[in-house]
Amino acid sequence: MKMDEETLERLKRWFASYVQTFESGDHDQHMNIALKEEHTRRVCKEILALGRRLGLNDEDLRLAETIALFHDVGRFEQYARYHTFVDRRSADHARLGTEILQEKGVLDELDRPTQDIILRTVSYHNRMDLPRDETERCLFFTKLLRDADKLDIWRVVIDYCHRNGGEKNSALELGLPDTPGISEGVYQDMMAGGMVKIDHLENLNDFKLLLMGWIYDINFGPTYEAIHERQYLESICDVIPRSEKIEEIFAQVRSSLDEKLEEASGSS
Repeated sequence: MKMDEETLERLKRWFASYVQTFESGDHDQHMNIALKEEHTRRVCKEILALGRRLGLNDEDLRLAETIALFHDVGRFEQYARYHTFVDRRSADHARLGTEILQEKGVLDELDRPTQDIILRTVSYHNRMDLPRDETERCLFFTKLLRDADKLDIWRVVIDYCHRNGGEKNSALELGLPDTPGISEGVYQDMMAGGMVKIDHLENLNDFKLLLMGWIYDINFGPTYEAIHERQYLESICDVIPRSEKIEEIFAQVRSSLDEKLEEASGSS
C-alpha cells in the first residue's frame, strides 16, 4: 500500500499513542517529552510548507509529512532511558528510531519501497554527511527533512535563549556550561565555512555557533528565505557576547546567506 490520507491519519494516531506511553510524574521527563512532541508537530508543518513551495504532489507531501512525523521517534526512548538528548552520551537517536519503527511494525501496511525510504531518511537525518551511494529520491527527502528540522530547532533554541529568568533545561543545553568566550576549534570551523564539529563544543556559546553554522548545510531556496525572513542568524548572534571573533563569524555567515538568497532569486 502506498501513502494515502487514511494511512497517514492512522500513523499520526499511533505516534500520539506512543508518546503517551512516556508520560510520568517526573517533571523533567514530562517537559522534555512534550518538547520533542511539539517539535515533531512543527517539523511536520515546516516540511509541508517547504514541499508545497517546491511543487511536490499530494502523495509526496504525505510521504514528507510521515518522514517528519517519525524523524525523532527515537528521542522519547532515548530520554526515558538516558535522561539526555546527547547522542554521544547515550544512543544514536536516529538509529534507535528506525529500530523502534521496525520492532513495532509501524510501517508494515506500507509497500516495501515506501517503508525503505522512510527508514533510510530517518536514519540519515542527523548525520554530519549524507551517503553518496543513495538514490536521488532518498537524498531529496532527507535534505528536505534536514531543512525542516533545522528551521524548527533554530526557533526552539532562539526562543529559549531569549527568555529572561525562565526555567533552565540542561537537556536542551546539551549539558554544556555557560562560560565566557568561544573555543578555538569552533572559531576555526566557522571561519573555514563548514559545519562545527560536535567534539569542539566546550560551552553554550559554542553550541549557539554550531547552530549558526547550519547555514552551510541548507539545501533549498525556500529554506534560505525563511531563515532571512525570521532573522534567525541575527537572533542567535544577539545571545552571544560580542567580540572581534564573533563579528568575523557573523559577517561570514551573513554573507553566505546573502549569496544563497541571490542564487535562489535568480533561479526562481
